[in-house]
Amino acid sequence: MAVASEESTSICSHCDRAIPSPNIDLHYAHCFRNLKKCKICGDMVPKKHAEEHFLNTHAPVACSLCSETMEREILAVHKGENCPQRIVTCEFCEFPLPAVDLAEHQEVCGNRTELCHMCNRYIRLRERYNHESRCTGLPDTTVESSRDVRAPERRQPQGPQRRQPQDFSRKRLIFTIAITGIAVLLGSFLFQKKTEDSQVH
Repeated sequence: MAVASEESTSICSHCDRAIPSPNIDLHYAHCFRNLKKCKICGDMVPKKHAEEHFLNTHAPVACSLCSETMEREILAVHKGENCPQRIVTCEFCEFPLPAVDLAEHQEVCGNRTELCHMCNRYIRLRERYNHESRCTGLPDTTVESSRDVRAPERRQPQGPQRRQPQDFSRKRLIFTIAITGIAVLLGSFLFQKKTEDSQVH
């Protein structure tokens, strides 16, 4: 049985590839005439496309968001992950803003409060998730919050209750709306009657 002998190879001095020794001269002539080694990445590119390769891959380009100059091939990563002007959203209000402003915005936004409907206390947004996992649904009686909506119930004065100004304003508003509605209905009725009378004559 014949054993195939391994074909000897030679390294092309132009592209550094291993080429079968019998073909090395032909390969080198073709390789040297048509290909060029990129000085930046080492890729062998056709000589006629060398400038295009450089412009599309390595030429410095400016980020359209922050104007920083970099190689084109890392531009997409820069815009998506590193650019200080890329748009990100606040984790508390989901407002879109540049990444460079995010920390300052979230410092303020996270200190806003929202009412917990389980325990009726106002909770900072930055503490909301921890609070929701611990909330028992009962008001905290150990520390009375200045914004606890149950506080007025605990501090009801003894004796006859005085009418709250807010209730008075609400009743006055409802009364005004009712009077306005009646006036609109009467006006509409009189206008309609006047139109009917003018059509009869």
